Amino acid sequence: MDNNGFLPINKEDMLKRGWEQLDFILVTGDAYVDHHSFGAAIISRVLVSKGYKVGIIAQPSWKDTEDFKKLGTPRLGFLVNSGNMDSMVNHYTVSKKLRDKDMYSPGGQMGLRPDRATIVYCNKIREAFKGIPIIIGGIEASLRRFAHYDYWSDKVRKSMLIDSTADLLIYGMSEKQIVEVADRLNEGKDIKSITDVPGTCYVTESLQGMENYIEIPSYKEVCKDKIKYAEAFKMQYDEQDPIRGNTVVQKHTNGYLVQNKPEMPLTREELDKVYALPYEKNYHPIYEEAGGIPAIEEVKFSIVSSRGCFGSCAFCAITFHQGRIVQSRSEASIVEEAKDITEFKDFKGYIHDVGGPTANFRHPACKKQLKLGACKDKQCLYPNPCKNLDVDHMEYLQVLKSVRELPKIKKVFVRSGLRYDYMMADTKDTFFKELVKHHVSGKLKVAPEHVSPIVLKFMGKPAGKTYDKFTDKFYKINCEMGKKQYVIPYLMSSHPGCSIKEAVELAEYLRDIKYQPEQVQDFYPTPGTLSTTMFYTGLDPLTMKEVHVPKIRHEKAMQRALLQYKDPMKYDLVYSALVEAGREDLIGFGEKCLIKPRKNKMEVRTDGKKDSLKNERKWIKNHTSQKGDYNKDREKPRGSKDKNMADKSKLVNKKGKNLMNEGLGKKSNKVSKYNEGKKSSRR
Repeated sequence: MDNNGFLPINKEDMLKRGWEQLDFILVTGDAYVDHHSFGAAIISRVLVSKGYKVGIIAQPSWKDTEDFKKLGTPRLGFLVNSGNMDSMVNHYTVSKKLRDKDMYSPGGQMGLRPDRATIVYCNKIREAFKGIPIIIGGIEASLRRFAHYDYWSDKVRKSMLIDSTADLLIYGMSEKQIVEVADRLNEGKDIKSITDVPGTCYVTESLQGMENYIEIPSYKEVCKDKIKYAEAFKMQYDEQDPIRGNTVVQKHTNGYLVQNKPEMPLTREELDKVYALPYEKNYHPIYEEAGGIPAIEEVKFSIVSSRGCFGSCAFCAITFHQGRIVQSRSEASIVEEAKDITEFKDFKGYIHDVGGPTANFRHPACKKQLKLGACKDKQCLYPNPCKNLDVDHMEYLQVLKSVRELPKIKKVFVRSGLRYDYMMADTKDTFFKELVKHHVSGKLKVAPEHVSPIVLKFMGKPAGKTYDKFTDKFYKINCEMGKKQYVIPYLMSSHPGCSIKEAVELAEYLRDIKYQPEQVQDFYPTPGTLSTTMFYTGLDPLTMKEVHVPKIRHEKAMQRALLQYKDPMKYDLVYSALVEAGREDLIGFGEKCLIKPRKNKMEVRTDGKKDSLKNERKWIKNHTSQKGDYNKDREKPRGSKDKNMADKSKLVNKKGKNLMNEGLGKKSNKVSKYNEGKKSSRR
């Protein structure tokens, strides 16, 4: 692999380009992948297209400052981001256990970036270069721009701009802002004087002379008072609009954090130019020996068609990062990229995805958004689609058709999240039928998340009946076309507002549709979301009413187990949950029962103080010799070959026919991740 097209990563690369000094050095927590699904690649390419010289320092060692010095001193400044994910989300699961793989590192190796990478990198740059301008951005900095609850330390932290000691924070997708800031620095302006660029945050000692701003509760106040925290979030939340939004100010220990109103969305022409830049669309060759960068496999044969989302799910950070106003690329731009993909040596004829945060959003929700901004106190789809919502899939349908008709392309899939409530609001069935006929890879992933009206209200998701109508229509169209394709529902446990009662309600729903997910996503309190504010404060910041928050480890485990109630290893947890919910009627031998009773009641542990998984394994070990009783009252252990197990095996072997009849989907082995560049998203 030739590396001449990649931006410099060492002095030798600089000399090959004839560059004696760089204008900017971009430090990132990801490996260097020159693909437009990686924020570092976009920002660096945009700057180079404007005539600036940019080098990349990817995943530097933070034990000393040597790696930060290897490209010399930049003329204008350092740009720093943690990578495509918040570094803490990248490192830890929702149970705060260290992950075993980093998809954005060579060979998936863990440990190549620090916790809170943006802060650590900035500190090292300050140590190595005195007085150099530092600009931070990306998902980590963007979603931590105000004082925020940090799940991993279980406390409120300051704005990342203050903690990092950087000079400027650019939030959102940043193409316009970074060019404006670069131009001013190039003109000789002091970075401390750059205080009026939309989509940026800065720190000031005084508010004297500032006009038209909203001051939210201070860092000190939100640390001490959860009501103040909720109020502060609501005020931030209301102002994240480029048209009607105001400047937002938050006092910190030393000075004020100032967020300028968001930058205007890119026009279609501007977005096309960003994606037409000369990306290598691969990882740097230095990673070849280590096995490459796993994350590229998810996006290499996929096409980003849009940005932004007006779905406004409470647990999603898109509103704070990309905004509610959808932007999309032109058909010509997308088709041109598809042609380029067909020339890749390892292309097999399949485009994995044409989509974005929400695949079937191609334009603003209504004509008013570009004039007046997104509505302040109303959502476009919740609780029902707005009467002004412009529901139209025809342009997206034409894009998909144009791509699939290209030579060398066998199939074009849609694997980004689809808003099924938006599809159901479409009075025409054209898109639905074309989707089923051409663009489903055997299974269609959608995200109802839950069925309880209470939980769905706090999630900002449509009522469960909408999902049922969607699946009925999906299977009806499949049947008419003679296809055997399935819906895979993404489900979430332990979201704020979900008690054991609501978790049991979801388990009963799964029983009725005869589906058990292989994996369940626990709610993950990540920065910048409405749901995380509920998790921390116990309040819905939109209404200031109390919300039940599952925080106790055992309750979270019970909720998760209920969604997999057929798993023998989850028996104790399910039993405890049903007893706690007063639903012993679901323990028995009836058709509606979730689990069977134990023959020996002394063996039932309901106090929840012991590790149920450990106890379950011990129970199985002690009772496998009592085959008659065990087989009678429990799921069969591995190796048993009675008629029921044979029937179950038959079901698996003939799953196409049987699952279709039962209205099931194939079981998904993927869970959506909170990130900037990943194609599959929970919509």
